[in-house]
Amino acid sequence: MVSIIAEAGVNHNGDIKLAYQLIDVAHKAGADYIKFQTFIPDQLVSNTAQKAEYQNKSTSSGTQIEMLKKLALTHDQFGELSDYCKKIGIGFLSTGFDEKSVRFIDSLNVDYHKVPSGEITNLPYLRLIGSLGKKVILSTGMANLDEIRDAINVLCQNALTLDDLIVLQCTTEYPAPLDEVNLSSMTSMRELFGVKTGFSDHTQGIEISVAAAAIGAVIIEKHFTISRDLPGPDHQASLEPHELESMISAIRNVEIAMGKGFKVPMPSEAKNIAAARRSIHLSMDLPKGHILEEGDLIMKRPGTGISPMMMEKVIGRQINNDYLKDTLLEWAHLSEQE
Repeated sequence: MVSIIAEAGVNHNGDIKLAYQLIDVAHKAGADYIKFQTFIPDQLVSNTAQKAEYQNKSTSSGTQIEMLKKLALTHDQFGELSDYCKKIGIGFLSTGFDEKSVRFIDSLNVDYHKVPSGEITNLPYLRLIGSLGKKVILSTGMANLDEIRDAINVLCQNALTLDDLIVLQCTTEYPAPLDEVNLSSMTSMRELFGVKTGFSDHTQGIEISVAAAAIGAVIIEKHFTISRDLPGPDHQASLEPHELESMISAIRNVEIAMGKGFKVPMPSEAKNIAAARRSIHLSMDLPKGHILEEGDLIMKRPGTGISPMMMEKVIGRQINNDYLKDTLLEWAHLSEQE
């Protein structure tokens, strides 16, 4: 079953009340997890670090640290949010962006640690995450195969095994252009690195996540918000509540439809065999004792008689009575072969 992570990120805008609302939305939509981002701004960026282009478009002017200070929640607040998730029955996750935050998130007994795309080349960070003994989700936005391989090697030099690692295809742009999604790389990374793969979806709409489920994603992560009209860096590339519900419903339907992979007739089809398939009928009136030839036969519905696949076994047999055109041929109509 695909694990669906509703990525709240920083779409709470630094307001814990809004964070609680996001949890309720994710839970109502049927997500397995909600994920936030936990960071201490001055441990993450310098005072001179500039914002990404998409952040400049969606937020007011200023540096990254000025933006992040407005978006940060405290560790105590994340502890409260984790407790609330346990109370209502949705998994809590948060990406820690600095050592103190990572260790705090670890203390909350999360199921996974998440390595965001921007940290895939951060050696000390990878060593820390790999040493914690928990399952890891590794996002690969902006990375080439060598960088991904190096990150996997660092993680697995510590306590992590490949069985406990899930690698996500990701395109680090908001929104991600469809022609740069490269969804099929999920399959190639699965084969190349021997890991489970999933998809971190930055596209607009829901169809690419649904497609990811159909080609074997074990985790799908998608940003969502209360409203795309809210100020902040990620709202405009996020799903609104009704869209999140639609995406999750569609993914669950795809999972059901994928089946077990072994082709067999389905129970609901049995009643349609007679109506849809054909049987051998006589193409003309024929007298008793006539030896059947191919031209005497016509294949018509219903499919309740002798299968057309048995035609060669019918040709050359005598009929044991007079029969009219359109008679549905049965084995009882044929004389025994000598």
